[in-house]
Amino acid sequence: MKILVLSDSHGNMDNMVQAVEREQPAMIFHLGDCWRDGTRLHKWFPELPFEQVPGNCDFRSSEAAEKLLFLGNKRVLLCHGHTYGVKQSLMAAGLAAEEQNLDLFLFGHTHRPLVDMRGKTLFLNPGSVGEYARPAYGVVTLEGEKLNARTVLL
Repeated sequence: MKILVLSDSHGNMDNMVQAVEREQPAMIFHLGDCWRDGTRLHKWFPELPFEQVPGNCDFRSSEAAEKLLFLGNKRVLLCHGHTYGVKQSLMAAGLAAEEQNLDLFLFGHTHRPLVDMRGKTLFLNPGSVGEYARPAYGVVTLEGEKLNARTVLL
C-alpha cells in the first residue's frame, strides 16, 4: 500500500494534484495548514481514502488535533506537530510515540522534510508541499509487516 503524505499546502493546490498524479497512491493524508486544501483535494480524488488533521493556521477547534489510525497492525499518529513543539525538538513527539506504542509518527509544521527512526517508531515530516521554491511531500509504503517512508522533492 502506498500512502501520499502532504502537509503545509498553504493554498498550493497545483503542487498537491501533481503529487497525487505522480505517485498514484492508494490513500492520502493531509497534516494541516490548510484544511480547505485537503477538502478540495479529496473532492478532486474522491475514490482515494483520505484523512486529515488541522494545523496551527486552520483554527478548527471542532476537529481533533491528532488522529490515531491503524494500517494493518501498525499504529500511526497523524498530527500537524505544533502541539508537540516540533520546531524546537522531537523530544515530546518521541515520548508520545513511545507512550502510545506508535509504529509511525507523521507530522508537518516545520516545512523541513525528515525521515528518522527513533526506537521502534518511524518519524516522517513530508516538508511543505505548498512551498514554491522547494516543495516536498512524503510517501509511506506498507508491504506486509514492512513500513517505509521517504520524502520527495516536487
